[in-house]
Amino acid sequence: MKNSKICVVGLGYVGLPLAAVFAEKFKVIGFDINESRISELKEGFDRTYEVDSDSLNTIKNNISYTSNILDTSSCNIFIIAVPTPIDSANRPNLDPLIHSSQIIGSILKKNDIVVYESTVYPGVTEEVCVPVLEESSKLKFNKDFFCGYSPERINPGDKVNTIKNIKKVTSGSTPEIAKKIDFLYKQVISAGTHSVSSIKIAEASKVIENTQRDVNIALINELAIIFDQMNIDTNEVLEAAATKWNFIDLKPGLVGGHCIGVDPYYLTFKSEQLGYRPDLILAARTINNNMSKFIVDKTIKNMTKLNKPIKNSEILILGVTFKENCPDMRNSKVVNIIEEFKSYDANVDVYDPWVKNSDQSKWYKHGIIKDPLKTDKKYDAIIVAVCHDQFIEYTSDDFKILSNTDAVIIDIKNIVEKPTWRL
Repeated sequence: MKNSKICVVGLGYVGLPLAAVFAEKFKVIGFDINESRISELKEGFDRTYEVDSDSLNTIKNNISYTSNILDTSSCNIFIIAVPTPIDSANRPNLDPLIHSSQIIGSILKKNDIVVYESTVYPGVTEEVCVPVLEESSKLKFNKDFFCGYSPERINPGDKVNTIKNIKKVTSGSTPEIAKKIDFLYKQVISAGTHSVSSIKIAEASKVIENTQRDVNIALINELAIIFDQMNIDTNEVLEAAATKWNFIDLKPGLVGGHCIGVDPYYLTFKSEQLGYRPDLILAARTINNNMSKFIVDKTIKNMTKLNKPIKNSEILILGVTFKENCPDMRNSKVVNIIEEFKSYDANVDVYDPWVKNSDQSKWYKHGIIKDPLKTDKKYDAIIVAVCHDQFIEYTSDDFKILSNTDAVIIDIKNIVEKPTWRL
């Protein structure tokens, strides 16, 4: 495996950091169909901010970038890290995975290894992707080429729990290939690896990681709704409960992003195909998906108490990404809050220092304003939706500057000193 030449397919939040760590030890080609992304990386710029320019410069002699799959034909290991979204009916959309498999199959050679990192339900690699590889390559699985699955464990925006510091689950389509893939990842993952006996087990381990977290957060969100009815401070309740050693310390909030808010649907889809309805998992999804409306309803009730009509009101949303200190807007539930306010004919401004207008059009159509503290505009309600460092620094005086008389301050992230209402 020391002579491996690696192609990483898909250079997003998962693929680029993976390509970067492999380029510290191996020759790597990064492939992406987005030509503007390739151009930026060639210039040493990562729009996701997951890999800084200094790191890209350090590995530049070991990595190249291309949107032409023929440039990768010298590689013998292909790692596929493309998105696995859901459609409007919450069903798995495997098109990116199938398309990337077709592309790789077109240049696949004898003894090549294809490793998938994209989150899927158990069985997708061998039942969906392998037949595509066979058809495109005219090669035979486990005779001419081999596969593996090593689920991604990237945490966008996290500079502590980086790819090197998170143990990696690995698997292969034969025992020998499993050992080779495990050895490969051991070369670059400081935290080590955990090899499992089959690709399906590796696939299942990934999809339940995020499903478990989704269910746990749904419980906390439901408790927050109950305690709000009781006029009890949810955060103080959780702080008290967390003094017990085995209490899972989570906070209420929005559940978006490409993982926790999406992956459970892959598992529920397969489960229902097999005739079992996973009521707990689906109920958790419903609770978490309804939190945006709950927050808007609480905002409107607090505005009504102050005789502030919602129609034609001025609303400021601070943060639109799905998590703090990260430009990732995929499946952000803040967008649902914005759309809900607009359904009441409110005027909504959105400010997010991590997002440029050129980056947001795919996920959100209304635009990003410039720093509101540098304007004279006043707002009837302000919703602190994302815990960016810039918003943590806001003082009570800053909120006064932004506010009409008695503005409603809604704190979703527990960072405002004296909000009108806190989740």
